[in-house]
Amino acid sequence: MLSVVVAPKGRPPVVVRNPDVPHDAASTMKVAVLAALHRSGADLDKPVPVVNRFVSVTGTDTFANDRSYDSDPEPWESLGGTVPLRRLAERMITHSSNLATNLCLAEVGHEAVAEVWRQAGATGSGCPRGIEDHPGSAAGFRNRVTAGDLVRLLESLEPESLALLEGNVHRVDLAAGLPPGTRLACKNGWFPGVRNSAAVVYPHDAGPYTIAVCYTGPLANGEDVDDPAARLLARLSARVWAARHAFTGRPAAGRRPMD
Repeated sequence: MLSVVVAPKGRPPVVVRNPDVPHDAASTMKVAVLAALHRSGADLDKPVPVVNRFVSVTGTDTFANDRSYDSDPEPWESLGGTVPLRRLAERMITHSSNLATNLCLAEVGHEAVAEVWRQAGATGSGCPRGIEDHPGSAAGFRNRVTAGDLVRLLESLEPESLALLEGNVHRVDLAAGLPPGTRLACKNGWFPGVRNSAAVVYPHDAGPYTIAVCYTGPLANGEDVDDPAARLLARLSARVWAARHAFTGRPAAGRRPMD
């Protein structure tokens, strides 16, 4: 199943394919956690104990992260110590740290994340459990997103959150379909059977646009780069880029988009 939504920033979508079909969220759910954290008023310089034991959404179980399953080794190096909440939020987004995500989620709470989705106008998305909360998954709690809701979520973000998404080091999927050096704020996520990516793209010669692509199917092998589904998302991104002037127009002379 392939879902695609493309919208000039702040305007209705111009490309819509299966926008409301739910897909496993994978790491795209980390964007909602980031937004909840920034809106919570929490002291981002607060030192947070780095632990690897979390309360399941079931309320009666605990779970832990698998270090070998995490794409970011840095937070693990501080296990047993403390790390500023700001740094954990950064690694959650820029390096997609699972451990940092659960530490941030423990600070902000599930209800605050649900409120982010509500404020964005989401109709079929939510992330009620943490990363690798297997008891929660077994109890029926599923982290789901739709392409339409991912566009709504990115459109709802404050500048500080979007700025952090520009630091995503995983320049694959949608990013790989753009010319080198193209500015974008993006978050992707994958595991076997699922490949998702959502981004705000800022062309130098056209207006900005938001794009979300979710894929569920056998093409997604779970590799970070060498994944047929990643190449599919890159090809779709390239096609949208090629048509950018047709649906965003050109910026006024002498002014770059979003300046």
